[in-house]
Amino acid sequence: MKISCRPFELDLKHPFSISKFTRTSTPLMLLKIEHKGVTGYGEASMVPYMGESYESATNFLNLVDWDKIQYPFDFKEIITYLDSIAQGQPAIKAAIDIALNDIQGKLLNKPCYEIYGADPAKMPVTSYTIGIDTPEVIREKLKDAEAFKVIKVKLGRDNDQEIIETIRSMTNVPLYVDANQGWADKIKAIDLIYWLHNQGVVLIEQPMDKNNLDGNAWLTERSPIPLLADEAVQRLADMDQLKGAYHGINVKLMKSCGMYEGHQMILKARSFGMKVLIGCMSETSCATLAAAALAPLCNWADLDGPWLTKNNPFKDPAFENGKYILNNLPGLGLEGITPDLFI
Repeated sequence: MKISCRPFELDLKHPFSISKFTRTSTPLMLLKIEHKGVTGYGEASMVPYMGESYESATNFLNLVDWDKIQYPFDFKEIITYLDSIAQGQPAIKAAIDIALNDIQGKLLNKPCYEIYGADPAKMPVTSYTIGIDTPEVIREKLKDAEAFKVIKVKLGRDNDQEIIETIRSMTNVPLYVDANQGWADKIKAIDLIYWLHNQGVVLIEQPMDKNNLDGNAWLTERSPIPLLADEAVQRLADMDQLKGAYHGINVKLMKSCGMYEGHQMILKARSFGMKVLIGCMSETSCATLAAAALAPLCNWADLDGPWLTKNNPFKDPAFENGKYILNNLPGLGLEGITPDLFI
């Protein structure tokens, strides 16, 4: 195998605020793996709160014995091997997994979605995320979301109702809400949830602190809106404790170490009777196409990464009527790769 990587700073169109912090860009590690005459592409989106960096990603890649990874790929064995090198660091592990899935699809001459048994005709609409901001800025952000059929709203501070009312003054599309652990009082939270239900909110991610299992379970028992674990679930091993505490989970490839384990989480959620939202961090077309390959297996999608950025280095994915349109190209179907990207 021949490995190439490139640090890349992904610039956001607007400052992105959630309940606990704000950022204007996201560091990425773009990865290229050449194997058996084909090239696969992957991506690590290293959002600051996950603790990864260019240095940690580079160090991890240098520790991998690439001779241990041979085609045909046993992805369960591969992720076990990557975990044995170092715990944590799910984003750079996801970059490796995504690139290997891209290679596998090209060697089999099949799109990744076909390999995972996903039917493009069942693609859910994807949402466009609006971060916490002033009413004036939120109105500006909504102008960028006109092609989307669902808006995802970040809440969790003291102006939650103002944000929703601002959005509702401009659009009546369904809303997803992400509180990012921002609600501390379960009585106030359940009152707000009922108000949000009346505002057309379809789902809510991580209402209370991820460690407050009892509080989140209390809300789940009473909520008229599906409540999903987000920060509370990263890897497959996290899921057993969540059964009954949430209505569903948010799967993100940057947390699940890529497509293989993300798919396993979807299957396990189904076995628990839980629903699934597949989401993304700040990502380019590369990682979001990997997630889109699994999206038809999920109830909802939040894969807006390429549309929230100013410098996506690849061609934007095909998008129509609020949905990704998956092409028939083998692997990820990634397009717009320039020859100098990894120079």
